[in-house]
Amino acid sequence: MNRKLWPWLVGLPWIALPAIALRYWLVWDQLPVRLATHFDINGRPNGWMSREVSLGFALGVTAFLLVTFTIVTYVMHRQHAADSFSWAMLGFFYLMTGVIYYVNSSVVDNNLTGRPVEVTPVLILTPLAVLALVAIYLGTRRGKSLPSGPPIAEEIHASRLWTLVFAVPLALELGIFVTVPVSSVRLAAGLLSLLFVVFTAATWSGFQYRFTPAGVEISTLGFRLRSIPAVQIQGYEAGRWNLLRGYGIRGIGNCRAYVWGNKGVRIKTTNGEVFLGHSEPERIVRDLDAVRQFGH
Repeated sequence: MNRKLWPWLVGLPWIALPAIALRYWLVWDQLPVRLATHFDINGRPNGWMSREVSLGFALGVTAFLLVTFTIVTYVMHRQHAADSFSWAMLGFFYLMTGVIYYVNSSVVDNNLTGRPVEVTPVLILTPLAVLALVAIYLGTRRGKSLPSGPPIAEEIHASRLWTLVFAVPLALELGIFVTVPVSSVRLAAGLLSLLFVVFTAATWSGFQYRFTPAGVEISTLGFRLRSIPAVQIQGYEAGRWNLLRGYGIRGIGNCRAYVWGNKGVRIKTTNGEVFLGHSEPERIVRDLDAVRQFGH
């Protein structure tokens, strides 16, 4: 991407600030003294602000999000300028800026005409955009596929406890989807249910580690998450995982972890560090010894 073009593309969403201010200014005299600014699940207002406070709040929240998105986009571009993730992050930036403007404009329209604030587009686009962004990030950081061939060993790292943890909110969301008649709420519950289905299935099936003479491949639900070529493995040792660092796919940059428990093996590579969670770390160490032996 042209280095001179990138700052302009990142700065363009800042037009949202004067656009929101202009939206208020054009109808300022038509707005009530107190604006309805918060709504319940049925679209009925249950929170109000003065015009001045509402405008200040809208501009403040928008400015905060724009600053956050700008910094994150800039950092991601420096780290991923050569791949598609920087474009994906920029697209996500634009989408979220559009959502911010849409919400604020809908609040103004509601106070002018009584038109309900339609949240369905936001409920659909936002989670789908987040999932797409995560998928693109994982896809651009997983490396090339290793040559096919018979494996030396295969291991699975799953967690029945985390399966239960995700199954509980899944059941709750399904209950809301079935019993609540409000379409927007049912839509949100349905999307969240699909998300928790993925989480529940992922924790049940676990991370699959495939050890071959060419290296190690990590996957889940049939999706390849990471390939570690044998030539990049510099060392490894059994280690503990701090629960404060979280579970699942963790880490950014050159450090990554695939873990559902507090045990595993820390692998040092030429591109960073990878932690493979497993209840029996000695088995992973044994398999890596075999990879190194067959590789030589």
